[in-house]
Amino acid sequence: MNARAEPLGLSNCDQEPIHIPGRVQSHGVLLVFGADGCLSHRSANAVDMLGAAAPALGQPLAQTCFVSDAAMHGLVQECLAAEADESQPVAIEVALAGRHFELIGHRQGPQLLLELERLGEEAALLADDAFKGHRALVRLKRQRSMDDLLAVAVQEVRALTGFDRVMAYRFRHDDSGDVVAEARDPALEPFVGRRYPASDIPAQARRLYLLNTLRTIVDVGSVAVPIEALDAAAAPLDLSHSVLRSVSPVHIEYLTNMGVAASMSISIVVQGRLWGMLACHHMRPRHVPYRVRSACDVLAHVLAADVQTALARASAARVAAAAATRARAIETLLHAEDGVQALAGEAEALTGMLESHGLVLAERGRVLAATGVAPEAARELLPFLAAQAPLHGGLWLCDSQDGMPAALRDALGGWCGLLALRFSDAADGWLVLLRKEEVETIAWGGRPEKEYSHGPLGPRLTPRGSFDVWKETVRGRCVPWSETDLEIARPLLSELARASAARSADLDRARSHLLALLSAGVGGAMPDPVDPQPAGSRMQRLVAQVLDAAHVRGGAALDLALAPVDLAQLLHAVLVETQSVQPAQRFIREVPRSLVLYGHAARLRQLLACLVGNAARHGAADEAVVVQLRREGEAVVLDVSNVAPEIAAPVLAALFDPFHPGAAGLGAGGDGLRLGLYIARQIARAHGGDLEHAYAEPYVVFTLRLPA
Repeated sequence: MNARAEPLGLSNCDQEPIHIPGRVQSHGVLLVFGADGCLSHRSANAVDMLGAAAPALGQPLAQTCFVSDAAMHGLVQECLAAEADESQPVAIEVALAGRHFELIGHRQGPQLLLELERLGEEAALLADDAFKGHRALVRLKRQRSMDDLLAVAVQEVRALTGFDRVMAYRFRHDDSGDVVAEARDPALEPFVGRRYPASDIPAQARRLYLLNTLRTIVDVGSVAVPIEALDAAAAPLDLSHSVLRSVSPVHIEYLTNMGVAASMSISIVVQGRLWGMLACHHMRPRHVPYRVRSACDVLAHVLAADVQTALARASAARVAAAAATRARAIETLLHAEDGVQALAGEAEALTGMLESHGLVLAERGRVLAATGVAPEAARELLPFLAAQAPLHGGLWLCDSQDGMPAALRDALGGWCGLLALRFSDAADGWLVLLRKEEVETIAWGGRPEKEYSHGPLGPRLTPRGSFDVWKETVRGRCVPWSETDLEIARPLLSELARASAARSADLDRARSHLLALLSAGVGGAMPDPVDPQPAGSRMQRLVAQVLDAAHVRGGAALDLALAPVDLAQLLHAVLVETQSVQPAQRFIREVPRSLVLYGHAARLRQLLACLVGNAARHGAADEAVVVQLRREGEAVVLDVSNVAPEIAAPVLAALFDPFHPGAAGLGAGGDGLRLGLYIARQIARAHGGDLEHAYAEPYVVFTLRLPA
């Protein structure tokens, strides 16, 4: 027993074979001649409309009126001379059986399709005004903005065709469409501002809108005419390019629900994609002559070219502006002391060029910067990104939180869009641009959900019966990333990757340099007059500093387990130690008895010893070192000051970076390698603070700030 065919409804109407309906609209006649030159198909109304001029199935083309009439013969020869895949139709006006028709012909593979549309008196009047088409093109060429282009287009198409309503749709990324311009009879309700869901135009209908950019339905209420075939077993006739092709019952019901009796649609195709559409509606049956429809089609092609030019101009302007921002960011990455972390200074420019609202920078599993985004959200984001398969060659993107773990969704809150650039596999480097959700109230043209109801075709999913405005608030999505966004992101990713690799190569050379210095230190290690430890103990300290420097320089964080630490007591101990080595050194102390914070005791002691030791070593011999520890609001501040000349400008850049070219001007440090201040600053930053230098005559001042 054969299974019953699934009834056709909106749930499966995208599978309807609308290009082979087996029927045509009733206002015209279809005649098809096969490769053998004989009539293979004709619409069943051929005799009624053409009388004795109607050819019979199987009759050779050479025996028909299409050869005996000079004008029709010329059209037939023009069609036959075209390439087999050339579907562009040609048309002339003819008289047959005392009636006026437009004869439209085109090739469909080896077949010749001839279609005769009957011209009524009103249609003939429309076709007479050729100046309207020229005026429409001139007006269109004068427009500059997208809104003006579409506004003029609907006005001119309505003037050419006389439809009650002409609307301009612009399709979105999800194929839903907004009515952005309209010319209409004042008695009709306005539709501008309404959106219609993607399901209103099924996939196979979109394909035909690209193949055949103009489609007309003369009378929604007419009964379609079946096509007779010479060979009943022949394959269904492909009417993709037919102007008379009958209409899907689902679409007929859709138009009926809107109160529309005739329609015409003109595709706006930009770069091979259905960018928009001019949709025409009439409340009574209406036949627009083929010549007028062709003028509208030409106008739509000009409109599409103008739209493409405007889009390309706007995209080029963004890409050009982004190139300058990208160059600054790469320069920063290559030359700044802090490497990738320094890109945070370019955060505003980077987010601006990609029209985003937040930024996350991460390396080796560590968040280096989070702009506009909570640090905990940034930390939750990293393992999620690591688990994604990169798209677009190292790019990963999304415009909603769909598919994200619940913990990550909670942490991100209103952040819905991610454009993630993985610029270093070796260092696990990420630059992530984020967009906030776009809360939008959509004025739908009727509820977009499909509901079961009893329509003319029985119980089925019926097209939306009400086209009253139905508003819906949409959340959880951002503005999608565009092709221009990706065009900007791809070179940014490529150059970030190259700069990161170059910086890694520099780090490798720096490590080699440090090891060479360390080797030289081992060969001639002598007791430091300020550090009377045996050479072996001093070498252990040097090795530890080299390892710390290499660890940090490679992008890794210092491993700190924080616990309550009394910084005041730690500082007292360091001062006592230093004075035991330099009894002549005087200290002025402004240090409280106790000041507790969360920190790593050993690392903080290392930092304090560096600051106090440097001040004692480089200050004037007869001047005291001033040590001031205090709490300022939510911060703990330590100033260590010694009397000394101002540090020369060329040397300042190398104070905290032993790898900087200016480091040569500093001479030897207390550790022999001048790593102390570099590591001290990294310890401060690992605690969430920082270490800075200033000159307040006559003092050189190093200021440590830590979270209280």
